[in-house]
Amino acid sequence: MSEAAQGTRPFAAFEWMIALRYLRAQRKAGYISVIAGFSFLGIMLGVATLIIVMAVMNGFRSELMDKILGLNGHAIVQVYDTPFTDFDAVDAQIDTIDGVSLAFPFIEGQAMASAASGGFGALVRGMRHDDLEKLGTISQNILQGTLDDFDESESVAIGIRLAEKLGLRAGDRLTLISPRGAVTAFGTTPRIKSYPVAAIFEIGMSEYDGSFIFMPFEEAQAYFNLDSMASGVEVFIDDPDNVDALRLALDETIDRPIFVTDWRQRNATFFSALEVERNVMFLILMLIVIVAALNIISGLIMLVKDKGHDIAILRTMGATRGAVMRIFFITGAAIGVVGTFAGLLLGTLVCWNVESIRQFLSRLTGTELFSPELYYLSRLPAEMNVQEVISVVIMALVLSFLATLYPSWRAARLDPVEALRYE
Repeated sequence: MSEAAQGTRPFAAFEWMIALRYLRAQRKAGYISVIAGFSFLGIMLGVATLIIVMAVMNGFRSELMDKILGLNGHAIVQVYDTPFTDFDAVDAQIDTIDGVSLAFPFIEGQAMASAASGGFGALVRGMRHDDLEKLGTISQNILQGTLDDFDESESVAIGIRLAEKLGLRAGDRLTLISPRGAVTAFGTTPRIKSYPVAAIFEIGMSEYDGSFIFMPFEEAQAYFNLDSMASGVEVFIDDPDNVDALRLALDETIDRPIFVTDWRQRNATFFSALEVERNVMFLILMLIVIVAALNIISGLIMLVKDKGHDIAILRTMGATRGAVMRIFFITGAAIGVVGTFAGLLLGTLVCWNVESIRQFLSRLTGTELFSPELYYLSRLPAEMNVQEVISVVIMALVLSFLATLYPSWRAARLDPVEALRYE
């Protein structure tokens, strides 16, 4: 009677001892331990799945932003009143703006790229060699060939997937066909010209690797009949989120009418869809944790019914209702806490090795999981966000604690006289 009879302090040693004893399997009530085991697995898998999916979606968004913004500028400056022949002057004015890391003029047009194995549509971009070298997304990812003497050689650089589709290697010749050719008395004739492939690059985004062709700036001017003009000036800044300030600075600095499109406008639908999908996935996967928490409720209710005799004995020995409630609270909360942190460990391990796991499953099943043609990226990224992980852990713990309250309250309200009447 001792410690219980005198009224113990909350969460005393004997409360922990009894609570943890109830978690161990017993021959008479083994089914309760089975329910506790499934509750533990449910919370562990729910937390791990939430962490993994959110990390993969964060990595997917981050990788796409790096690829998209690494190749396309954070803002594009174009003109609309007169031909854009003073692009060098505009480029020099843009370079004076604080926060601008890179700015260069470019030519852009569409063409048909063909070789012996077939033809595919491509986006041709004319750039100077020095600007292409500064664009690390291309210059640092050359798989074959070189960009040396790119301006003088009248050659092109193409993506690895386009090269594979056309069966080309560095040094082979690629034929470009454009409808914007020479203007004759009989109309505009298509322009067909063959170029040697100087370099093959891999950005890691299938859409770009399969459609982009880089051409020397002056050659692109001649090919697309733009003479001494440029399509626009591409601008990269240190902080992509500071693009609004850049727009104001461009309007104030450039002394001619311009219109500016930034990366948010060009990719608004895409990134909005990603954000909606991410939020919906979080809500759906959270249901796994909720179901596991409901299992804790059902398991504890059955445990309370099974331990009615023990509860009555504890009460007659002097244990307070609060002590009984805390015993069952500890029993249920232990499942939630251990399951949550086991899920955190499992989720972290999977996130660290997600690409290796993908490759293993691909070999095991003989199929290509997360095909680059469908998901744009050549590898499966995962980027854990500390705040999100903490939010998932706190949510799982709160749900686990809430799930224990009703069964614990039922146990505390049990009348010892009624429980012992038929013993």
